[in-house]
Amino acid sequence: MRKRHSNRIGELLVAVLLTATLGVAGAQDLSAQSQTSGQQPAVPVPGFGQDNPSAPVTENPPISAIDQPGLEPHAAPLSYLQLGAHFSESADSNVAGVLGSGNGVRSVTRALGSLELQRLWSNYDLAFDYVGGVGYYNARGLGFEQLHQLSVDQRVNWKRGQLAVRDAFSYLPEGNFAGGYGSLSATGQALGGFGGSGFYGGTILGNLGQVPRVVNFTLVDVTENLTPKSSVTASGGYSFVHYTGNNPEVQGLSFLGSSEVSAQAGYDRLLGRHDQMAVTYGYQGFNFSLPGFSASGSPITLSTSFHTHVVQLMWGHRISGRMDFVASAGPQFTVVNTQAQVCSVLGFPVNVLPQDCVSPGILNTVPEKSNRLTGAGRVSLRYRFPKTFLEIFLERYTTSGSGFFAGANSNIGRASVTRPLTRVWSVFANAGYSSNSRVLLGGGTTARSYSYGFAGVGVHRQLGHDFRVFGSYQFNYLTFDNSFCAAVGTSSCNRISRRQVVLLGLDWTPRPIRLD
Repeated sequence: MRKRHSNRIGELLVAVLLTATLGVAGAQDLSAQSQTSGQQPAVPVPGFGQDNPSAPVTENPPISAIDQPGLEPHAAPLSYLQLGAHFSESADSNVAGVLGSGNGVRSVTRALGSLELQRLWSNYDLAFDYVGGVGYYNARGLGFEQLHQLSVDQRVNWKRGQLAVRDAFSYLPEGNFAGGYGSLSATGQALGGFGGSGFYGGTILGNLGQVPRVVNFTLVDVTENLTPKSSVTASGGYSFVHYTGNNPEVQGLSFLGSSEVSAQAGYDRLLGRHDQMAVTYGYQGFNFSLPGFSASGSPITLSTSFHTHVVQLMWGHRISGRMDFVASAGPQFTVVNTQAQVCSVLGFPVNVLPQDCVSPGILNTVPEKSNRLTGAGRVSLRYRFPKTFLEIFLERYTTSGSGFFAGANSNIGRASVTRPLTRVWSVFANAGYSSNSRVLLGGGTTARSYSYGFAGVGVHRQLGHDFRVFGSYQFNYLTFDNSFCAAVGTSSCNRISRRQVVLLGLDWTPRPIRLD
């Protein structure tokens, strides 16, 4: 009897080990599918140390925190090193990203390498992701472009909380809103992003022209559990966008760099096993260096800035491994203290660029101080059906203006869905839209607002364990309002950019190297 009992225990142990191994493999396959579809991989659920394996915290972390709970099957944490190589070829109807429909179909070739590292200790976690290489844009004035994305995430866990220090850097020729054509997610690879809202910056909401840009985003956040049902969170971030050149085919548009300082504090309270509420206060500080001109016409630099204060009430409903729903809303106070240059004729303002203000126009530097009251909010839904994964995000907050404006009030929507068809085939679809209205005068374009949208569908197939092929089609559309044409002295002009891309690619991701 004892021997039989011992054998049964051994069989159970083997079953547990096999289940854990299959769970790890499943989680890696799901991560690969998420990368191919252009989604951001789910951020690992933060650990709270061996002294505090509290189930409520693990299954339902604070909704005011940066991290989101994972909806994939739970897997044992591993320390590993993952290498990869990625190749893609695309046919692009507007490869230069100019206003209009482009000058015919051109090809874009990308060759990339990737490195992913995760190292776990008892109270420390380190994650490192890099994807980079070159892309060849077969169009006049473009040619070879460098592509780099780097993400680092260091965490320190203790009995009741966690400290995380994160940094994301990219050098790309285009924007990164939901996997723009110039970002690496368009080739099947996407770096692990930060959960939560774009409130902290680092997102370019619109693509126009092939202009190299440096985007860096640093964030420090801390979570502390006060009781089993209550917690506090605090975070602070700094981001900047710097454009290193101008596209010669996008005439009259100088992209505007920016920097942003952000901070948020929140108090969370569990209302039950699945429900949670929170109240948060957020701060954003934006700074721009606008190009200006003196009365004599010589170039000068105008420093401008504005600040926002946001108070929000949040509610979340979460079912572990299946659903994550969070909604927030509240007032936003914007404090403007800046300078703008206005061209006027006979005392009436004229909507032209400062450098185009010629006699009889008079160029005046006008201080602008005002307080504005608007609203901000966010709704996110992530749901895992038996075979389908759905994500929907709706947000309203102030952004840096994406190089077009000196700050923008942005309404943003994103949706994506993935579904496996067989053991090796799966399909995905995504769509997004942003509507942006100017906060400050001057800089970038003379338009008052712009909109940008995209939609795409794709499929990928696993070839053995190490290779995966994929294909996709995507359409995007950018339009400025009618005031964009008024700057050139006409009631109509080309203010719309259309683009279609068909892409085929191959990923090579060998088995990860265990570091334990």
